[in-house]
Amino acid sequence: MTLAIIDSGGANISSVIHALRRQGVEPVFTSDSEIIRGADRVILPGVGAAGTAMARLRELGLVECIRHLTQPVLGICLGMQLLFESSAESHQGEEGVDCLGIIPGKLQKLQPGEGLRVPHMGWNTTRFLRTHALLNGLPDDAWFYFVHSYRAPIGASTLASCTHGEEFAAIVARDNFHGAQFHPERSAQHGAKLLDNFMQLGRTQI
Repeated sequence: MTLAIIDSGGANISSVIHALRRQGVEPVFTSDSEIIRGADRVILPGVGAAGTAMARLRELGLVECIRHLTQPVLGICLGMQLLFESSAESHQGEEGVDCLGIIPGKLQKLQPGEGLRVPHMGWNTTRFLRTHALLNGLPDDAWFYFVHSYRAPIGASTLASCTHGEEFAAIVARDNFHGAQFHPERSAQHGAKLLDNFMQLGRTQI
């Protein structure tokens, strides 16, 4: 089994690699489209701004490569957000960022409130909305570690939601593309289980 981690410029790469090694997988960290297309599994990580990450993917010529992958793909944190159509984030003086367009929906900024800080940072629970192999063996109230300022909308691709003032998509899946808004590599046994489930998915798993 080969697993490629896309070099999207995120700062959480080492923790993702170590988490996968604990699963018995030796990933390849790469921006080479041929290696990415040829891998059995692909992870799109990311930390930071959608505009910066998309600019890097365009610079590397990886946007169309990612869009046409047929093997199981997992977007982590910002990587999950990039799977959506667009983000309300401002970038280089413009309002809004076009993303990969694989999952319908536009990302909106989380709103602070009484007792609510943005970014949403720390442990929170999920609520399962659909059954899926990615959730096998996980409790409905599983705890995961979140760090994000933008939220993905609830939609047909949402497997699990989370609430931080507003409910948002925490785990998504559409065809062979999957996403986790949280950091599974920092989410103890529940995060490890989700990564293990991802590694078990078949190439046509929906």
